[in-house]
Amino acid sequence: MTFKYERIDKSNAALLIVDHQEGLYQLVRDVTPVEFKNNLLAHAELGKVFNLPTVITSSSETGPNGPIPKEVFDLHPNAPFIKRQGEVDAWDNPDFRAAVEATGKKQLIIGGITTEVCTAFLALSLVEAGYTVFANADASGTFDVRTAQNANDRMRDAGVHVLSMFAVACELMRDWRATPGAPEMMPYFDKYLPEYGFLARAHDAAIKNGTPSGLPPTDS
Repeated sequence: MTFKYERIDKSNAALLIVDHQEGLYQLVRDVTPVEFKNNLLAHAELGKVFNLPTVITSSSETGPNGPIPKEVFDLHPNAPFIKRQGEVDAWDNPDFRAAVEATGKKQLIIGGITTEVCTAFLALSLVEAGYTVFANADASGTFDVRTAQNANDRMRDAGVHVLSMFAVACELMRDWRATPGAPEMMPYFDKYLPEYGFLARAHDAAIKNGTPSGLPPTDS
C-alpha cells in the first residue's frame, strides 16, 4: 500500500468547536477537570493564533448541557455560532453545515464533548462528505479512558487523523521560522503546555548563562 502523508495546511483548514459546554464538561472523566479546561481553551486559541476560520456549535443549551464558556467567545467574537436544538450529529443541522461549507476549507480540526458522540459522529459524517478530519484528542473528553479509546479507534478506522494538541499545533506551524512561528507559539505552549514551555525557558536560561549544553558552569 502506498502511503501519502497529508499534513494540516493552515491555508486550507478550519477549526470546529463542538459542544464544549459547561454542563457537558462535567461528564469528562478520562482526563482531570483542570487538564481538560486547559485543553478546551487551547483548542479554541489555535484558531486565533493561526487565523483559522472557526465555527462554534452547542446542543440544547437551555437544558443541563449549559452554555459555551465565555472564554471561547472572547477568542472568537465574530465566529458563526450555531445553537442546535435537537440534532445529536452537528452535521445534521443545516445551519451548521452551511457555516462549515462557507469556510471554503477542506481540512477540519475538531474537538468536542463527548468524544464518542459529539466528536466521532461529526467526524465520520465529515469524512463521508469528503473532508479531511483531524480530531484533537486532547480537546475531546468523555466518561472514561476505555470509551475514549474505542471512539478514537472508530474514527481512525474511518480515516480520521486523531492527534494530540501539540501535534496539531506543530503541524499547523511546520517551521519555527514561519509566521506563526516561535514568537507566537512559544507563549502559546508556555500557557497551555507548560512542560514544553518550561523546557524552552530552561534552554533560554542556559543560553543566557552561557551553558547551552545544560552542564553546570565550571569555576575554571
